[in-house]
Amino acid sequence: MKSIVCERFGGPEVLAEREVPDPAPPGAGEIQVRIAARGVQYVDVLMLAGKYQFRPEPPFIPGGEAAGQVVAVGPDVTDFAVGDAVMSRHTLGAFAELGNAKAALCDKVPVGLSMAQAGGFRGAYTTAYHALLQRGRMQAGEWVLVHGAAGGIGISAIQVAKAFGAKVIATAGSAEKRQACLEEGADHAIDYRSGFIDQVKDLTGGRGVDIVYDPIGDKVAEESLRCLAWGGRLLILGFLGGGPTNIRSNYLLIKGIDAVGVRIGGLNEANPALAIANMKALIVLAEQGKLRPRISHTFRLDQAAEALQVVIDRAVIGKAVLVS
Repeated sequence: MKSIVCERFGGPEVLAEREVPDPAPPGAGEIQVRIAARGVQYVDVLMLAGKYQFRPEPPFIPGGEAAGQVVAVGPDVTDFAVGDAVMSRHTLGAFAELGNAKAALCDKVPVGLSMAQAGGFRGAYTTAYHALLQRGRMQAGEWVLVHGAAGGIGISAIQVAKAFGAKVIATAGSAEKRQACLEEGADHAIDYRSGFIDQVKDLTGGRGVDIVYDPIGDKVAEESLRCLAWGGRLLILGFLGGGPTNIRSNYLLIKGIDAVGVRIGGLNEANPALAIANMKALIVLAEQGKLRPRISHTFRLDQAAEALQVVIDRAVIGKAVLVS
């Protein structure tokens, strides 16, 4: 089968298209999927560079989320049959034509989603749902400030927050991205580059926001603390801004703020039953039309390096997807 292989640590240039053996027949509790679409995530960029918490040694086939058609089922699998359209989760290996996955970590494609949308659904929406509802304890009517709002986990956060009755302020660095955030349901979209504290305070009547959803880190995090109302929650999802910040504990003390780490891989490892239940809840919301991945870039499988580069360049609005 055709696959994209990371042959050494580095940037997108380390990827090569290779013919590799088909995966073995699915084992007990597994299905085999002919993959039609794969979400491209920043996690993939970190794995190529050898900088992610899970550090596979080259050579390996990247890719953790996909959608396609079941072509074989293993022993004891009763929830899926050959021909089913499914969303699958892979530890690695989605950047290939075929992949085996645990049936318990797969779901049928929700009615109303295209295969490309399904391929980019799992990572972004499970992150946003877990972050906002479980780590952030979000309630209807609360204000949520979403940084990096035009990215994959940003747009998913806008949609999840609105589905549960929150008010959303999105930050993005271009007019095109801010317009996309408004189209996806944000109540307000602001330019953060020259500072955002005053804008946030004006929009919230001087009160501040209840939750900051922050995949950026660096200097953004400190400014975000000053935007939070009493009892606010800073959700720390990553460090796309260049690295973590030194959080000033006096801000946490004075305002009763919670600084909360969010890592969806950690949830999958520590509480897989909750992770599976979250995905089932998200499928219901998707079938109700409340969640729709926004696909801005579609590439062929052999264009994986180009797809990863547009993610690095922050040119993607929503998701980039590799299709077969």
